[in-house]
Amino acid sequence: MNATSTPRPDDDRLDPHLLRIAAVVVLGTFMSILDTTIINVAVRDLSRDFGASLATTQWISTGYMLALATVIPLTGWAADRYGTKRLYMASILLFLGGSALSGAAWSMPTLILFRVLQGLGGGMIMPTGMTILSHAAGPRRIGRLMGIIGVPMLLGPICGPILGGWLVDDVSWRWIFFVNLPVGAIALYAALRVLEPDEAKPHHTLDWQGLLLLSPGLAIFVFGLARIAAAGNFSALEGDIAAATGLALVTAFILHAMRHRDPLIDVRMFGQRTVGASALTTFLFGTAFFGMSLVLPLYFQIVRQEPAFGAGLLLAAQGIGAMISMPLAARMTDRLGPGKVVLTGLACVAAGMLALSRLESTTPFWVIEPILFTLGLGLGSTMMPSMSAAMSTVQRHQIARTTSGLNVVQRVGGSIGTALLAVVLSHQISGISPMAQGGLAAVSTLAPATQASLAASLNVAFGHTFLWSFGIILLAIGPALFLPRRKSRIRPDEGAALSAME
Repeated sequence: MNATSTPRPDDDRLDPHLLRIAAVVVLGTFMSILDTTIINVAVRDLSRDFGASLATTQWISTGYMLALATVIPLTGWAADRYGTKRLYMASILLFLGGSALSGAAWSMPTLILFRVLQGLGGGMIMPTGMTILSHAAGPRRIGRLMGIIGVPMLLGPICGPILGGWLVDDVSWRWIFFVNLPVGAIALYAALRVLEPDEAKPHHTLDWQGLLLLSPGLAIFVFGLARIAAAGNFSALEGDIAAATGLALVTAFILHAMRHRDPLIDVRMFGQRTVGASALTTFLFGTAFFGMSLVLPLYFQIVRQEPAFGAGLLLAAQGIGAMISMPLAARMTDRLGPGKVVLTGLACVAAGMLALSRLESTTPFWVIEPILFTLGLGLGSTMMPSMSAAMSTVQRHQIARTTSGLNVVQRVGGSIGTALLAVVLSHQISGISPMAQGGLAAVSTLAPATQASLAASLNVAFGHTFLWSFGIILLAIGPALFLPRRKSRIRPDEGAALSAME
């Protein structure tokens, strides 16, 4: 393609070449997102089949999220070192290897281990894809493009629970991992054909000291929080030591990154008002939302006695709401600024979570579904506008590192939320009755009639857990107040500078 036919990144048109690149990115990220949501409806069956408690089983999700978070910081360096196309394809290959091994797992420890391997690949798919897309689109088109690609990407949260429920009920839970293999093969072929090789920058060196501080620090810190939450206080010495050690390592990384010339994550960028506000909003929202993604399927399966497939169908309302609101939110962000859109989205999420906490065990589904739809509207109006607000304020050469930093923050929040709400729920269930002392694993083995007799008490346990998510969302409103409430404008000299970089 010659210079006259190659679209410039500051052009306003969403040309066919850009849309083809977007389709490739969507395919890879869809696979990654699908695997994040498809596992949630299988938690109860996995807990029962392997005889594990909810506090242990949730590490299938938490381990995956932590692996995502710990590998994402490598994305910025690896994209510079090897080029985004090669990194994108290598990430998909690693993800597929982890998927195949997870489907063949023979115990809970091996499943958690293989999920971590899967997360190491999945963690680099989305930020690498978003970097490819941001470079191709430029700041003028990134808001609209995110709104467009967000629609098929949100099919993951809709299809994941439904597909997962069908596979768990009628095929085997192993196929919730094997289903990635054909999708990944198509994604690899499309990336090979459509994406253009980019220039590698081998002179960039990896911040090994930062990596050895941040990655173990995050994992140890989340483990410590989970142990503290399981105890219900700070009397668990193991949890206290782990949390303090993890926090010390993360703090040491922050101090190191502020002095290092080329750190793993440039924490100094969080000192910018918009980037910092976006990061904290994304962190808190991820904590609440990903935690809820684990709890909601369990509510339908345990309290309402729905099969996995039925739970997946009921959760589709949330994905449909997000699919409707995301493109609208992108347009409104361009017109009004991200601050107003994100605050509206958080208000929808807070209202939905508060309503969930007030449900009774006999509340009709026609009442619950509009609540989930409202949650979905809030999801589509919060995550993408918040992240695009940060990316629209940084220079082109900072996009890869900024994208990595925001994805780390989001995934760390998600892993903390998943571990925290799982332990809170398990603690609440264990206190219901002597028959429920073992938490989810014990309740899952009870006869249906016995489970039905405990429905009201189990409903209270879930309502208490929903309130935790509501409180976290209220905290997210604070930093969201500092997001821009006006349309971002790019000066002519900035557009010329961006064009000169091509």
